[in-house]
Amino acid sequence: MFTGLIADVGTIRRRTPGDRATTFTVATGLDLGGFALGDSLAVNGACLTVVRVGGDGLDVTAVAETMARTTLGSLAPGDRVNLERPLQLGARLDGHLVQGHVDCVGRVGQRKDVGDSVVFTFSHPDEIAPFLVEKGSVAVDGISLTVASVGQGAFDVSVIPHTLGETTLATKPRGAPVNLEADIIGKYVARMLGAWGGGGGLTMGKLADSGFL
Repeated sequence: MFTGLIADVGTIRRRTPGDRATTFTVATGLDLGGFALGDSLAVNGACLTVVRVGGDGLDVTAVAETMARTTLGSLAPGDRVNLERPLQLGARLDGHLVQGHVDCVGRVGQRKDVGDSVVFTFSHPDEIAPFLVEKGSVAVDGISLTVASVGQGAFDVSVIPHTLGETTLATKPRGAPVNLEADIIGKYVARMLGAWGGGGGLTMGKLADSGFL
């Protein structure tokens, strides 16, 4: 579990295809002494496993499913990536709960300067639409952001200068793909409403039967 607060922007040094997974060597300013084999690391919002710790960085692996469902498949040596270590239990939660399980890939749309901030518009597939709500949370390439507005097939976020300077967002061109993960709380609420509602929708009677009234 992560928070969406990026700890470092790393650089892809090598990409090594394998029979079952692709290995990425990532150069990072994070303390390598703090990593052990098997640790988790979010790379552009995708939770990956550390399989080697060396002087030139970390090796993490991504299976075919992860490569196909995220932007990792397009990563090449020299690309910069957002990195975050997992949340420690008992630590302060400053972002929001991020699983590192990417829901889908969206794209950078319009970018507009508003005062000191930048408003980004991201387009998205239909499957994530029910979980995007105004003032709710969303992870974009692993970055915890607040949804400013929701439109047809797109949503806006307002990004402060600090976030622009500490992540890869500042260099994302229009049309660039980004990993999107909706707020897990919204997913569970939608799932529960579907289970309670059944085919006839949620009613006062069904809420009473479930002990809520």
